[in-house]
Amino acid sequence: SLGSSESLQSKDKRKPRVIVVSMKLPLSMSAKEGDGEAGWDFKVDENALLVQACTSSVLDKDFEVIHVGCLPKEVAPEEQDDISSELMEKFNYMPVFLGDDLKEKYYNSFCKQTLWPLLHYLLPLSTASSGRFKQDEWTAYMKANRIFVDKLLQFLRPEEDYIWIHDYHLLVLPALLRKRSYKVKVGLFLHSPFPSSEVFRAFPKREELLRSFLTADLVGFQSFDYARHFLSCCARQLGVEHEMDKGSIALKYFGRKVYVTISPTGVQPSRLLECCSWNDTVWRKGELMNEYKDKTILLGMDDLDPFKGIELKLHAYEHILDMHPYLRQSLVLIQVVNPPRSHSKEMEALQLELRECVERINNKYGSDKHTPLVWLDRSVPHYERIALYSIADCTIVTATRDGMNLMPYEYIVCRQGPDASPGVRRSTLVVSEFVGCSPSLSGALRVNPWSVESVSDAMLQCISMSPQESMLRHDKHWKYITRHTASHWASSYLNNLKKACANHSSMKFYGLGLGLDSFRMVALDVNFRRLDEVSVNEAFRNSQSCVFLLDYDQTLMTTTSFSNQPSEEVLMVLGDLCASTSNTVVIVSGRRAQDLEAWFGGVKNLGLIAEHGYKFWPPGGDRWETHLQVEPKWHDVVLPILEHYVECTDGSYLERKESALVWHYQDTDPDYGSWQAKELLDHLDSVLANLPVEPSKGNGIIEVSPQGATKGQAIEVVLSWTRKVRDDVDFVFCVGDDRSDEEMFKAVEHVTYSPHMPAEVFACTVGAKPSQAPYYLDDPNDVLDILRQLSKKK
Repeated sequence: SLGSSESLQSKDKRKPRVIVVSMKLPLSMSAKEGDGEAGWDFKVDENALLVQACTSSVLDKDFEVIHVGCLPKEVAPEEQDDISSELMEKFNYMPVFLGDDLKEKYYNSFCKQTLWPLLHYLLPLSTASSGRFKQDEWTAYMKANRIFVDKLLQFLRPEEDYIWIHDYHLLVLPALLRKRSYKVKVGLFLHSPFPSSEVFRAFPKREELLRSFLTADLVGFQSFDYARHFLSCCARQLGVEHEMDKGSIALKYFGRKVYVTISPTGVQPSRLLECCSWNDTVWRKGELMNEYKDKTILLGMDDLDPFKGIELKLHAYEHILDMHPYLRQSLVLIQVVNPPRSHSKEMEALQLELRECVERINNKYGSDKHTPLVWLDRSVPHYERIALYSIADCTIVTATRDGMNLMPYEYIVCRQGPDASPGVRRSTLVVSEFVGCSPSLSGALRVNPWSVESVSDAMLQCISMSPQESMLRHDKHWKYITRHTASHWASSYLNNLKKACANHSSMKFYGLGLGLDSFRMVALDVNFRRLDEVSVNEAFRNSQSCVFLLDYDQTLMTTTSFSNQPSEEVLMVLGDLCASTSNTVVIVSGRRAQDLEAWFGGVKNLGLIAEHGYKFWPPGGDRWETHLQVEPKWHDVVLPILEHYVECTDGSYLERKESALVWHYQDTDPDYGSWQAKELLDHLDSVLANLPVEPSKGNGIIEVSPQGATKGQAIEVVLSWTRKVRDDVDFVFCVGDDRSDEEMFKAVEHVTYSPHMPAEVFACTVGAKPSQAPYYLDDPNDVLDILRQLSKKK
């Protein structure tokens, strides 16, 4: 609304703003009570992670925080403007309105039935599964994310604000936002797990989601396992490899660096300790202690969800009671089950199984005076939750796959209690190794939840643990939790986001591609620009001696593995350029000499450079000249090594050139191929230390070639030859497309500043991508067009 936008713009502009975007705003709403009263009462959920994380004094000092998300309930259109103004004024909250129908399809159907299982490693193999991909639900997901974009753009200051997007409900939001505003500063944090590439690759819209992740500046995960899976997906699905950058993980993606951070969330101990002193909490704790006097209490507190492993916990507990009769009257498991967030056939089957399990255990081992399994199938108020944590001797988490799960942290804090409370602080934990918090809790007993024996053994170990050991384990956890709080997590993440966006001002951004699966953000140096044809034509017209240095593959021709030969059009344009006596035209290629001679031998006065400078056919010449001396014996050393790697690496092959040997691995498994390439480079470095050859890594290749065999050296040879047979060069046009051509661009850059060769130089790469060249052309067709124009000038 206009009112809410104005109120946003009138806020203090000196402090940078963080816009925290989540599917739901962290608040509760209820209809106003009283006769004739209409409208809603809103209350901030002080226990929500994002509220605790973003209301610390550290964050308040550095940022103004605005929350964006949906309300718990949809409201009538005529109420929306007033509610937006009220929430912005009171809480700095900006609501997004989706409507009941869209929210049902977007949240309850796609997010909960399709994305949630996928991210938890579950594929919908059954045709009856509610998790099968449906196009109309994906359309609803996209539409909902676009509504979030529209809301953000009402008040966003793209070059100043930081946008922090949360969780799987909004995974396409970074790309949709970036398409509308190139310079936005975007962080994305995934609270859920991220599956292995073998699971994720089965998702029909995998590329759309991955490319959207990569339009963010910083991507956060709860644990290294999930980050590792994401990096593997990027390598396997998109061919984007990661690198280490001063201790950070970075992905180079079209000139931008996308950083990946592992940031485990935390709790705010001060808030929980304050709750421990509430009257309701003290009363409920006393009541529970009286009720379970002289009992050993195990506690489970989970959402009703197939991935929480509640049934596995019950089986392990039943196993203890089966095998250890002496515990049947003294051991109690209190299991709190929060209501499900969505409904499905799988959920109904789980509820039925759990009910049967509870009845079986209590019928088998319960009595009028003792209930071994207390089943709380309801929402538990916060004070009761704190009270339950406070009295539990051991807490058990048996999730088969989960994000962070902060329940163990809350338990530790509540067992610590306020400073004034008497007694020794002790706690024990049984935690599934598949939960995000598991690596952080080194004092917990980590278990494979699928193994009933290992879970029951861990429970027994906790029950029988000495007071001193449980005290030491508790103390270790308490120290960790007080350092790694929710506010520490937020400030650390936002500082990393600031660093990730630090060079935005020195870059130019371009959007390429229309659909979400093809859209990518290209970042280029501010001085990098498209080649101006008018300037080139004018400089060429005023020149006396011109040199054209032309790469072949993907520059003059879009070559494929099926067709490498130049077209008739390319040969005709080259012939027209060579017809002028003032032009020196040279093809500079890595291809073999016999191939270039076969393809271009019919073009009169055309020069050829083969194998990156190893051989030179001068313009108007009649034979190849060799400008590098090659040690003949090195082939005998290198060839057996490369043949061994071809044998060991399925999909790789060997190419033999006169001057070089090339191992191609672009068609191998991405991970295995990369490992083998790294191993081969290390192997060759040690073997070739005393030989005048060097191995180099290219795009899917390892090439072993003589030292000095680069396109940069080749350019020196061409320019030296030109000075001998022609006047001083006053115009240089150099064009190429890949990493090997960067040496060529460096070499011609020296010509620009050379006092004995004052030439007008146009170095140009094909495609708008980071390069040593100051100019770019879009594709081989553009290169051919400009060469055609120049061929007609003289």
